[in-house]
Amino acid sequence: MLSPLREHLRDTFWFAPSAALALVCLLWLLAHWLDTAIVDELHRQGENEAISDLIGLVDDLKTVVTTVSSAMMTFIGVVFSISLVAVQMASGLTPRVVRIFVRSRITKLTFAVFLSTFALSLLVLTSYSGETDPGRVDSVPVTQSVLTIVMVALSLLLFIAYVNATLRLMRVGHVVERIAAEAFRVLHKMPRGGIDGDELPGESGQVGHSGRAGLLRDVNIARLVRAARRQGVVLRLIPRIGDFVVPGTPVLAVHGGRAPSRRALGYTVSVGVERTFHQDLGFGLRQLCDIALRALSPAVNDPTTAVQCLDRIVQLLAALAPLPLGNVGHRDRRGAVRLVQPVPSWGDFVDLGLAEIRTYAIGSPQVTRRLMAALDELLRLAPPERAEPLLRHRALLVQAVERSVPESAERAFALEADRQGIG
Repeated sequence: MLSPLREHLRDTFWFAPSAALALVCLLWLLAHWLDTAIVDELHRQGENEAISDLIGLVDDLKTVVTTVSSAMMTFIGVVFSISLVAVQMASGLTPRVVRIFVRSRITKLTFAVFLSTFALSLLVLTSYSGETDPGRVDSVPVTQSVLTIVMVALSLLLFIAYVNATLRLMRVGHVVERIAAEAFRVLHKMPRGGIDGDELPGESGQVGHSGRAGLLRDVNIARLVRAARRQGVVLRLIPRIGDFVVPGTPVLAVHGGRAPSRRALGYTVSVGVERTFHQDLGFGLRQLCDIALRALSPAVNDPTTAVQCLDRIVQLLAALAPLPLGNVGHRDRRGAVRLVQPVPSWGDFVDLGLAEIRTYAIGSPQVTRRLMAALDELLRLAPPERAEPLLRHRALLVQAVERSVPESAERAFALEADRQGIG
C-alpha cells in the first residue's frame, strides 16, 4: 500500500534533505542534553578542574566549527553547480537521464548530510556561552562539537562517493545499465499469470477520471483490490500505465455489480507530467530506444552506443519472451481476481524496442548486423507462437537494406548477424 507513496518520494528531491534537517535538530537537542548532564555531574562531584579542561577543549574546537559553518554553504553551492553541469552534459543521451540523478540515493544522501552539517554547525555555535568560570558554567558543548567534526568527516567521505557516482552518470554504459536494472526490477515485481477478458463477468459500469490531466503513472493496486472485494465486483483498468488521461476519461470498468464509492476509490490512480518505472514495463525499453535513436542521428553518428542499447533491449525482450502478457489479474487474500490490469502484448514490446531503431539503422552496418543477430537470438529463445513479430521485423530489415544498399557485397555485409555489430 505504501509502494506508490515511496515511489513518489523517491522522485522528489526535497524529502531526504528535509528529513535529515529534522533529524539533525533532534541529534543536537540530544547532544545538548548530554553536555548539560555531563557538566551537572561534574558539578556534583566538585570536578571544577575537569570542567576547565572541557572549556579549553571546546575553545579549540570552536575554531573548527566556525570555519565549517562559514564554508559549508559555499562548498554545497560549488559542488552542486558543477553537478548540474555534468547532468546537463549527460542529458545529451536522453532528457530522462535527469531522473536517474534525482532518484540517486547517494545524491540525496550527500545533499542531506551537507545541509545537516551546515545546520548543525550553526546550532552548535549558539551553545558557546563564552563563560570561563567553571563554577558558573551550565553546559559545555563538547559532545556537540565532536558531533560536528564527525559530520564533517562523513561529508568528506560522501563527497568522494558522490563525485564517483556523478562521473559514472556521464558514462553511457552506466546509464544504459541503470535503465535496464530498473526495468528488470519492475519485471520481477509484475504478477505472473495472464487472464482472458472473456472470463470476466459482464461490464456493469465505468468510473471516469476526476483529477487533473496527465500521464497515468501508477495505480494503488492494494486499495483497488480491497475496494473491489468489499463491493463484490471485479475492476478492470482501462488505460495502460503511461497513457495520457484527461478529466472524464474512463479509467476503471466495473464487472459484476455496482461500482465502489468515490471515497473507496480515492487516491487509487496517480497521474503526473512524466512516466516512472514503478509499474511501467515499457518505460525502460522506451528510454533505451531514445538513446539509440539519438546515437544514430547524423548529428551524433555513434553506432556503438546504439549497439549497447540493443544489447540491453535484447536482454529485456528475452526475459519477457516466456511470460504471459496482455492482461494481469491481481487477486485478493482468498485468491479471487479483483483487479485486471492491461499490460502491453509481446508484439507491442518487440515493436517498441526494435521498430524505430530498425528504421534509422539502415545507414549503419554495425547496427543492422547487431539487429540481425538480435532477431536470430530472440527467435531461438521465444516460444514458436511469438515468432511472428520477430520474423516481420527481420523481413522489413532485409527489404530496407536491399532498397538502400545497391552493392550486393555491401548488402551481404550489412545483413550478416554479428553480436558485436562489427567484431
